[in-house]
Amino acid sequence: MSDRRTAILEAATRVIARRGIRGLRMGELAAEAGVSTALIYYHFTDRAGTLRRTLEFISDRADHYTADQEPAARAEDPRTDLERVLLRELQDTAEVRENSTAWGELRATAVFEPDLREELARSTHTWVHDVAELLARANPTGTAPAHAAAAERLTALTEGLSVRWLSGSLSLDHARRLLRGAVDTELARH
Repeated sequence: MSDRRTAILEAATRVIARRGIRGLRMGELAAEAGVSTALIYYHFTDRAGTLRRTLEFISDRADHYTADQEPAARAEDPRTDLERVLLRELQDTAEVRENSTAWGELRATAVFEPDLREELARSTHTWVHDVAELLARANPTGTAPAHAAAAERLTALTEGLSVRWLSGSLSLDHARRLLRGAVDTELARH
């Protein structure tokens, strides 16, 4: 991806996290990214295209900060790997806060803007699949459908806890404790 395209997507994420989708104006985005509005349209065609690519960018960025940087960093205990990946969505860092806020805004907007649904469904499916694979490693005697259902529950819970934490309804420590308990519960089911 070109540096300018990346700068535009980073700026779009910041603006969405700060002002929401309704507050995203192409002129403001251009100023935030330090590019012309014409360049945004050149790269993304229209506002809907910009939103779809921003959603993809946010998803890729989350993959980066939830993944182990070194394959050797994986714990010997697959359960620990599962918990660590999910808890990385609940980190009090600027990048995670910004990413999670923008993700929640894009998810909510997809209710009203069908153009976002396909990319959102793809990103969500990938995340659920990745978590199901971690569940299968942590509980190899479980079935694929059971792992998929547990992954749906855990990822939905993670998103919900994130929204509550970011909106001030829940402390970060409490959200993390609830998520750990949910992992324990899901692994005990099988």
